Amino acid sequence: MDISSSHPGLTIKKHLPRAVQYLVLTLIVLVVVVPIVILLFGSVKTTGEMYSHPYDLPTNPNWDNLIRILTTGTFWQMMLNSVIVMVATTVGVVIVCGLAAFVLSRMDFRGKFLAENMLTLGLMFPINVAILPVYFVLRQMDQMGINMIDSMLGVIIVQIAFNLSGNIMILRGFFTAVPAELQDAAYIDGCTTFDFFWRIMLPLVKPSLAAVAALTMIVSWNDLLVPLVVLNSDKLWTLPLGIMQFQGQYGQDLALISAYVVLSSIPTLIFYMLAERQIVAGLTAGAVKG
Repeated sequence: MDISSSHPGLTIKKHLPRAVQYLVLTLIVLVVVVPIVILLFGSVKTTGEMYSHPYDLPTNPNWDNLIRILTTGTFWQMMLNSVIVMVATTVGVVIVCGLAAFVLSRMDFRGKFLAENMLTLGLMFPINVAILPVYFVLRQMDQMGINMIDSMLGVIIVQIAFNLSGNIMILRGFFTAVPAELQDAAYIDGCTTFDFFWRIMLPLVKPSLAAVAALTMIVSWNDLLVPLVVLNSDKLWTLPLGIMQFQGQYGQDLALISAYVVLSSIPTLIFYMLAERQIVAGLTAGAVKG
């Protein structure tokens, strides 16, 4: 005899937690999806329709806003600037984090404990807090003849610096999980330390490197604060800066702003859908176990 069928209270208690989970997940999805849907609909509406019927499906799609933005050279220039900054930042982060994580996980040296603590301390200071002293440093470098202010190089270096601590700690865990016996066997076979890092270690942690690269790309693409502080010339602006400027210029034209935001978000959405599996696999998969 099924005990739960004779006791309805047990059935309710059994399914209630899952029902609560589904309810919470549904609310989260609505909070995330509804603004995106409003933006998508608004990009093909007129401003009058946005004010009068913001949640309705567009009856007669108006493509003029999208065409108007796509036919301006400034949008494509900002997208190119964003791509340059994103790619350079990602390459720099992967190289520096990979080397640093390998050293911290596989080597013993004086000051290692201090270096690990400094990286942990770096996680406690968000870029919003540290951006002012960083700007002073960049300005001093600019006065010394090293062009950092109003330069994409300044944006790239600052973004690399603020993406190091967390990513090094992530990769360090995966590097540490590789058995020490594998390293000893590599040395016996004649591998140098760099050979072991390049030929053996990197292929084993490749999913984690891909996850770090994907996360860095998304963070760099969406970054507004660093370009806002460092860049002055509109020819060097990235897309987040372009959105802010565009919103200030066309603040009353909600449909045009929606179209601009949608076009700016498409690369991020496409990239995230393509990289989602790499991100999840890289952050959850373990390295080789002994």
